This record gives sequence, structure tokens and C-alpha cells, in this order.
Amino acid sequence: MARIQRLNGRIVVGLTEKVTLNGKSREKALWAKIDTGATKSSMDIALAEQLKLGPVTHSKVVKSAHGSRLRPIVEATIILADRKISTEFTLAERSHMKYKVLIGQNILKDGFLIDPSKK
Repeated sequence: MARIQRLNGRIVVGLTEKVTLNGKSREKALWAKIDTGATKSSMDIALAEQLKLGPVTHSKVVKSAHGSRLRPIVEATIILADRKISTEFTLAERSHMKYKVLIGQNILKDGFLIDPSKK
């Protein structure tokens, strides 16, 4: 496991990070994309179903490169850089994308610093 770097009390993360999602039936480790332009974190709807996440707490209109869409929102627990964080994730069809999870500002603003050169 990589050593966790800190700078001025913040955890340094790269543009992609290994995360663990905790579901009701199991947990899953995967690579997530760090997205400073996303207000909320997001995950693939099929991944949420696989982990038995839910229920959907509410929905929100989200703007993306593909236009504005109403997305369901679930609470989920994720481990990022040894920090366990429970927060909201929007659900989206991401089966065609490389990363099934995007880490947005709702997680990053809580003590993370992004270093694009970090591998």
C-alpha cells in the first residue's frame, strides 16, 4: 500500500485513486477519478445495484457534458486514502466509461489536496 502524503494537514491525492466502496452485501475496491469540477461524487448505477446501495434518498438535476439530467442520490461509505467517508453519490450510467466512480467536491473539500503529478 502506498504511503499517504500530507501537506499542511491535508491528504494529497492524485488524479486517480484506489478506493473501497462499502455496500450492504460486500465491499469493492476500484480506481476512481478525482473530479474537482463535480460538485457531488458520482457512481455507476449498476455498481450501486451490485453493492445493494440505497435506498434513493432524493434526486437532483445535474449538469454534465451530456446535458442536464435528473439523477437519483444514495448515501454510501467510501474509503479514500485510509479515510472512511459517508456521503451522497449521484447515480449515473457509466458502463461505457473507464472509471465507475467520480470523487467530487463533497468529498475533496474535507481535507484533500490534489497533485496532478502524483502516481
